[in-house]
Amino acid sequence: MSSRVTKAVIPAAGLGTRFLPASKAVPKEMLALVDKPAIQYVVEEAAGVGIDDVLVITGRGKGAIEDHFDRSPELESHLEAGGKTSELDMLRALSSLARVHTVRQGEARGLGHAVGTARAHVGDEPFAVLLGDDIMDPEVGVLAGMIRAFEQRGRTVIALRRVPPEQIPLYGCAAVEPLGDGSGLVRVLDVVEKPAPEDAPSDLAMMGRYVFTPSIFAEIERTPPGRGGEIQVTDAIRSLIASEEVYGYPFEDGRYDVGNKADYLRATVELALRREDLGPGLREWLVERLGRP
Repeated sequence: MSSRVTKAVIPAAGLGTRFLPASKAVPKEMLALVDKPAIQYVVEEAAGVGIDDVLVITGRGKGAIEDHFDRSPELESHLEAGGKTSELDMLRALSSLARVHTVRQGEARGLGHAVGTARAHVGDEPFAVLLGDDIMDPEVGVLAGMIRAFEQRGRTVIALRRVPPEQIPLYGCAAVEPLGDGSGLVRVLDVVEKPAPEDAPSDLAMMGRYVFTPSIFAEIERTPPGRGGEIQVTDAIRSLIASEEVYGYPFEDGRYDVGNKADYLRATVELALRREDLGPGLREWLVERLGRP
């Protein structure tokens, strides 16, 4: 097994029911944050740490995702004829971010099943899994830190973040012990899918970023349907812990759950405020608006 992580898997086959009616005809991953669809931020995050091969797990009605990362000769010709060079450069840069492939999940059988469909593409290599609902601030460097940890230790690394008790039932939660070696990592002893707060092993929740060894595929194949009748990646990780060490990468800030409407709005505002062309005017308007009764 190589120690370099050059492939990423982005599960994007969900129905997006939390964003109906907007997601009825438009994939939720294509909903815009300012002027880029959410999934583009995820692909850019992967490309930013040197991953050049991205597999998107899709389902019915998700063709817009594949179209977005493909070349568009007609549109490019139109922009070139109109002298719109900045827009043309932007489109060409988008199509060269990474080699983006797609495969259909076929049926919605859970996140574990979605990851398992990547086996033929990934092969016997380590790979990252990035959930499309989670937008990470690249300046925080969560994925980069996880990949460094994997390259040093050669074992699965999962992102962890503390959550308040009322949010624990929304996530897989981990029991951990500190390594005490100054790395900031923890050893994952157990994981539980969406426990009640009183049953949770800790307040550390798994946060949509994983760097897996290819051993996870065998564990997924052996994993029976669990919570909700779906094959849970949490259950597969729990089995993996019995055969090899799994590490946690705790972090605090820089994550937005854009599957949550309130966080989607926060992410949109934060990203817009960072833009030189939008930030000053938006900030001025926000200050004025928030000053009203």
